[in-house]
Amino acid sequence: MKYSKTIAYILIIVGALNWGVYGVAGYDVVNILFGTVPVIARIIYVLVGLSAVYMILLKSTKSSCGCSCNSCACSSSEVQTCPIEDTK
Repeated sequence: MKYSKTIAYILIIVGALNWGVYGVAGYDVVNILFGTVPVIARIIYVLVGLSAVYMILLKSTKSSCGCSCNSCACSSSEVQTCPIEDTK
């Protein structure tokens, strides 16, 4: 779980760059690299989509102060640390 956000960011960047190249030049880079094994290309597309959903859900569960405990009464002007998460 420690690296899940980093992996999700990387997959989202891969997906965004792939769409950018496709939009500008008409090349599907994932398909070019893994087109001989369509299952791998499909897995990459699914992982990119799941990463986007994961990041959306992660963002929607954050409280206003940026911590994920959803039970502290932080305000945006306070320090960006969660007193509950610091005790874990």
